[in-house]
Order: sequence, then structure tokens, then C-alpha cells
Amino acid sequence: MSSSDSRTATTTFFDRDAAKAADREAGRDALRQRRVLATVCMASATMPMVFTGAAVALGGIADDLVASPAALAWVTNAFMLAFGGFMLAAGALADRIGRRRVFRAGALLFLIASALLPVAQAMWAFNVLRGLQGLAGAAILSSGAALLAQEFDGPARTRAFSWLGTSFGIGLVLGPISAGFVSTAFGWRAIFVLVMATIAIALFIGAGAIRESRDGQASPFDWAGAALFTTALSVLTWAVLHASERGWSDAGVVIGLVISLMLFIVFARVEQRSPTPMLDLSLFRYRRFIGIQLLAAAPAYAFVVLLVMLPIRFAGIEGLSASLTGWLIAALSAPLLVLPLAAGRATRWCSPATLCGAGLLIAAAGLWWLSYAKGGVEAIPAMALIGIGISGPWGLMDGLAVSVVPPQRAGMAAGIFSTVRVAGEGVALAVVGSTLTALIAARLPVEMQAAAPLLATGRLGEATAVHAAMPSGALVMAYEQAFSQLAQGLALVTVMTAVVLLVLLRGAEVGGDH
Repeated sequence: MSSSDSRTATTTFFDRDAAKAADREAGRDALRQRRVLATVCMASATMPMVFTGAAVALGGIADDLVASPAALAWVTNAFMLAFGGFMLAAGALADRIGRRRVFRAGALLFLIASALLPVAQAMWAFNVLRGLQGLAGAAILSSGAALLAQEFDGPARTRAFSWLGTSFGIGLVLGPISAGFVSTAFGWRAIFVLVMATIAIALFIGAGAIRESRDGQASPFDWAGAALFTTALSVLTWAVLHASERGWSDAGVVIGLVISLMLFIVFARVEQRSPTPMLDLSLFRYRRFIGIQLLAAAPAYAFVVLLVMLPIRFAGIEGLSASLTGWLIAALSAPLLVLPLAAGRATRWCSPATLCGAGLLIAAAGLWWLSYAKGGVEAIPAMALIGIGISGPWGLMDGLAVSVVPPQRAGMAAGIFSTVRVAGEGVALAVVGSTLTALIAARLPVEMQAAAPLLATGRLGEATAVHAAMPSGALVMAYEQAFSQLAQGLALVTVMTAVVLLVLLRGAEVGGDH
């Protein structure tokens, strides 16, 4: 063999060796990315699990901790208030000090709060711990979405966020089913042991796989903006929640609404003048960005409120067991196990705006159908249709949210979007709860209208005991008529939202820019 042939053979050998090494490195990186995706998705799935699981077990919690209807409402409200109030701050903080650091800190706090909830001896302590769970959830979700935005690009990012949407569907399905089974077998306290195990497994999968990332050009954290926004949103949510208990004309509610408005105005001015704002208000100049925020709020009244209201109806009004209630609610959320992924793939042939708008119209049809359902079993097809419809937006909206800003600001984008989504859910729950109470009261004699809040929170036995002159059947009829009218109102709002979204999101692409 000539020296030239020898050099060629040697070069070919090293080229092949280098190619094999590159392939091995690419394979290891792909495995690492899958572990990151699994970690974020599994940790995020615990959020709907702990949200819906507690709703299924409200009766047991109320009995053991001697909770009033108002205190019982805060089992959900405390979680939602902290979850929504700290989402934007958590996203901005993740951009600055590190997404992995914030994600792990949130997971640790979530584990601590969940461990303490089963041993809480008073309702106020239980609700404080629920608030800490919400705070931890804000850190997990906002930093987790930013981690995915950093790891994946283009079509891979679309698929990753579709998996994130699917993980929420898994949590929504497993939450009521597992909570119903576990609480029936071991008591409601075991629910929180289950979510602890889930997030612990997620952290184990991600150990050593999650790389630290941050915005290298990020300025110092906007503490003034974070404090103003969190306080304003907290006061607003508190006022709306109390309006469901005291009425919108209550002096405290009115004062809370005025204070929150003033704080939001001050926040906007501070952010406009700040060289390093936590919230880039210039993003609201883009119609697609506004449309994405509307999309974030849409599932709140088309879907999420039902995750709390239907367990109350099935268990509290219809007297079904916690286990059966969990299985019935699974019909509502089961489509989210697979359809968000299908929505992500469907963007190859159909625009995200069309998919989101069509999905909301299908959900609206399901809500209208639900208004005529007379019992839990009869409601199954309507609930399934709602779940099918909401799966379209659910699988696309996270990817759309981070597509409007550069990847290095993904934490901010995820924080804004998640804040609107979770705050919208908290406000929607409060508004829908107060509306249902008012609709029930309108169907009761004046002297018995005090039973309306009890019925709205599923306390039929207490309402019957307090107002023995009115048979329980009449109280149930008042509830069912009010629920039917409420579902029809939600359907109409969902239709209007779909029409507006089709206009605002026209031309938007998942993974594109604004």
C-alpha cells in the first residue's frame, strides 16, 4: 500500500471514529432531553392532581377539620391565589437566577407543604399550607416551561409542549380517580402522600439531566414590580373570592377592587419607567400576544371550573361516593390524555388559530348539552365533548405562549401566560361560584335564601337541616335549575371567546414569533 493510500485509510478510520463518537454524543443528548421532558411533565402533572384531588375529598376534609362553607372554599382558593399571584414573579426570577434552581426550589417547597397537610389540625393551617403548595406550583410550572423552551427548538418544541399539555390531562384524569380511590380506602390525607411520591419520582428522573440556564443579559430582578403585581393580583383575587361569599356590594369587596385597580395602575407606570421591567408592557402592542393571553383564560370558564363544580354536584348534591365521582370526572378530562398531542401534529395542516377556535366551539356545544343533563351518568357524553373540545387549545397554548419572545426571555413569557391562565381560573371559580349562589337564591323563597351558599358548596344535608320546612327534593331542583342556566351562560361566553380568538390569532404559528 502506498503512503497516499495509507494516509487515506487512516483519515477514513478517524472520520468514522469521530462520526461514531458524534452519534453517541447525540444519542446521550437526546436521552438527556427526554429525561428533562419527563421530569417537567411529571412535576407539572402534580398541579392538576392536587387541584382536582382536593375537590373530590372536600367532604372528608370538612368533616375532620370542622370547616364552614367559606373556609372550605379556601381549600381551592388558597391554592389558586398563591399559584396565580406568584407565577409572573417566579418566571422572571427563573430567568435571572436560573431555571433549574427555581424548579428544584419549587419542588422542595411542594414536598414540604404536601408532607405537612395530612397532619394539619385546624382549617386555617390547612389553607395556609395549600397556599404554600400554590406558591411552589408557580415556581415549578413557570421554570419548567422555560426549561423546555431552552432545550427544544422548532417542531421539537411543539411536540414538547404538546406533551406538557398531555401531562396536564394525565394529572386531570388521575387526580379525581386516584383521589377518590385513595380517600375511600385510606382517608383524604393519603391524597397528599400520592402527589409527594409523584414529584419525588420526577426529581429522580431529572437528576443530572437538567442543565442550568438563565438569561445572560438579564438585569437585576425587579423587586418593586414583583411586589406591586403580586399584591395587586392577590387583592383582586381576594376581593372576587369574598364577593362569592358576601356579595359584590359588600364594602370590603368594593374597597378591595378599588385598591387592586390602583395597584395595577401604579405597577404599569413603574414598569414603563423601569430600565429593567419584570413585565415588558410593549408586548401588549401585538394582537397575537393579546390573543394568547385571552386563550390562556378561556379554559378557565369552559373547563376548569367544572373540575371543582361537578364533584360538588355529584358528591354533595346527588350523593354519589367519592370513588364514583372521581370516575365520572375522568370523562371530562380523559380526552386530554391523547388529543393535545394530536393537536400539535395537526398544525402541519391547520393553523393554531383555527384549531383553538374550533376546539372552543366544540367545548361550548358540550357545555350546552351539559345544561340538560339530569344526573352524573347522563352527563358523561357532554363532559366528554367538553374535554374533546378543550384539548385543541390545551395542546397548543403553552407553545404559542413562549413563541412570542426570544428563548432567553422564555421564563417571562411562561410567567405572563401562566399568570393569566391561573389568575383567570381563580377569578373564574369565584365569579362562577357567586353566580351559582345567586341563581340558586333566586329560586328559593326569601326566608330560605340563606341555604343558597350551602347548596353551592354541596352541603345539601346542612341546608336541609337548617331549612327543614323545605323538602330536600325542592332544594335539589333549585340547584339543578341554577346549574343548567349557569352552564348555558358559560357556553355563550365560550362561543364569543372563540370568535375573538380567530381574529386575534390569525397567522400565529407555534414556534414562530409575534
